[in-house]
Amino acid sequence: CFQAVFAQGSLFFLACFLPFTMARVKAHELRGKNKQELVNQLKELKGELSALRVAKVTGGAPNKLSKIKVVRKSIARVLTVYRQTERNALKAKILEDASKKKGRALLPLDMRPKKTRAIRRRLSKDQANKKTTKEAKKIAAFPMRKFALKA
Repeated sequence: CFQAVFAQGSLFFLACFLPFTMARVKAHELRGKNKQELVNQLKELKGELSALRVAKVTGGAPNKLSKIKVVRKSIARVLTVYRQTERNALKAKILEDASKKKGRALLPLDMRPKKTRAIRRRLSKDQANKKTTKEAKKIAAFPMRKFALKA
């Protein structure tokens, strides 16, 4: 990493240039990495992005300008995989703790399935199948009729 200072009007830029060897990051490759490796990769990508932005201000080569989008998308990919792994680990821990306790495990709201508002508000299967006492008596008194069919 070598540093350079650029002047643009009255503004000065200090940039740390990294070699431009970063290719497009693949999510399936990131999933195999641990937390520290993801953080290190994120730092590298952010450093590269800042170097590319300095190159843009100073009138860099067109291939560097087109690389900004690739690096930004790679940063987003790393952050997405990082968050997914953190959430999965937290969810597993919550469910493990809940299995030791009695009763139902309640997940935090942001970890529950999104679905739709109507689905989230509708009655549960148990609630929908419950019968009133009057309805239960009526079903007991008048069961479904069975018919014998002649073939």
